[in-house]
Amino acid sequence: MKIRDMKSFLKVSKALSDPNRIKMIKLLEQGERCVCEIQAVLGLAQPTISKHLKVLEEAGLVLSRKQGMWVLYRLPRQEEVENRYAQTMLELLGTWLNDDPEIKSALGKLSELELRDTFKRKSNPRS
Repeated sequence: MKIRDMKSFLKVSKALSDPNRIKMIKLLEQGERCVCEIQAVLGLAQPTISKHLKVLEEAGLVLSRKQGMWVLYRLPRQEEVENRYAQTMLELLGTWLNDDPEIKSALGKLSELELRDTFKRKSNPRS
């Protein structure tokens, strides 16, 4: 059952009212991420990143799972979204803001981070 009420709408709207949370959504469009990766890209403190992710999760915009000592975040698949407003906004954000300089910068930093990690793994195959 899809939730459609004023409270759900406001929760999604408030969650998306912060530029850093929008950037997090755009980063998660690229795939599952841990807090440390998002922190490295956005340059925010770990507690701040976690607080933002909690707001996004409570609005139904992201999902988390624990893997060992890490918490990984991702965007929900369509069938996992309970809040219709969250689903609609995620669909729209998938096509919005891709040319925004701040979003492009964050995605560029993410690509650099991924390249460094790939290089480290190739340089040290035991890690």
